[in-house]
Amino acid sequence: MAYDLKAILPADFAEGRFLGRALAPEGPVVIAIRGGVIYDLTSSAASVAGAVARREFDGGDAIGPVADGLPEGWQLLSPIDLQCIKASGVTFAVSAIERVIEERARGDAGKAAEIRAGLEGKIGSGIRSVVPGSPDAQQLKDALIEQGMWSQYLEVAIGPDAEIFSKSPVLSSVGHGAQIGVRSDSSWNNPEPEVVLVSDAHGEVVGATLGNDVNLRDFEGRSALLLSKAKDNTASCAIGPFIRLFDDGFTIDDVRKADVELTIDGPEGYRLEGRNLMAEISRDPLDLVAQSLSEHHYPDGFVLFCGTLFAPTQDRDEPGAGFTHKLGDVVTIKSERIGTLSNTVTTSRDAPAWTMGIGEFIRNLAGRGLVEKV
Repeated sequence: MAYDLKAILPADFAEGRFLGRALAPEGPVVIAIRGGVIYDLTSSAASVAGAVARREFDGGDAIGPVADGLPEGWQLLSPIDLQCIKASGVTFAVSAIERVIEERARGDAGKAAEIRAGLEGKIGSGIRSVVPGSPDAQQLKDALIEQGMWSQYLEVAIGPDAEIFSKSPVLSSVGHGAQIGVRSDSSWNNPEPEVVLVSDAHGEVVGATLGNDVNLRDFEGRSALLLSKAKDNTASCAIGPFIRLFDDGFTIDDVRKADVELTIDGPEGYRLEGRNLMAEISRDPLDLVAQSLSEHHYPDGFVLFCGTLFAPTQDRDEPGAGFTHKLGDVVTIKSERIGTLSNTVTTSRDAPAWTMGIGEFIRNLAGRGLVEKV
């Protein structure tokens, strides 16, 4: 597959530093972009996790300018490899409301519109105005309990503890241009456009990329205990296109004010547009990272989906039925300082099989004499 890298990198890519992965004929390679030039770092850093741990972002063998693209036969991969893939949920007020709707509708999209209208007027502004874990948040919780409106989703929206979960196994995420999967037995699902932070083993964030935390609203709506089935399926985790590394020109403050745009172009001519405004997040991104690290150990580092403001309610087929994916939907997630991630929807059943797990990855590197460079 040919890639126009300039089309998926931010406009100021020549001033930024980027880290990513590609599949070459011999196996996965680690690539960097600096000064508008692509470099192969694999001879010194055979994994992105290792490059992040050792801060090996410089050097490498020059491949050529970004304008020339990747070498023939190379294909972009997800820009992470051995890192654990974590995600945070219900980090925006709208997301909290939608999760309560899912819970009360028991995963039935047809009932959601009526419940949504009743809830938004009563609790929407209240959630937006409080800091999670604060005394004001506790007051709001007490008031909602009295009204019989409390929910486990509101607990993680305004309580002291964020919802943090494991999104996908190591090495299972897909990159730009790949197919993304929803379960074939899901009737209500949607993309979740998010900023993904990349951290080393000590919780120090080194950069950011984009992600699609594909979600099955019918499964999670029936029971929060079905979260793993709603979130972790073949090809249900897309990350890319590259990690933009933090430097003097791109910092965590750029993440805090990032505008993440989403478009869905359906095969029948349907189009949906949405935005995820990081300025409206209820918890600071670095607080989410700290809660993810907590008392865990991630020796190869971790990445964290920060959650989304986007919750599609626009009807697609029937009035009141809301939005759900169709096969062939093209989902494009874009942020001005990070880049563009685009994927086409299929079912998890029909998506290309995930075959390069940790064992195969290490065997491939061993055959190339690169294990010591991981």
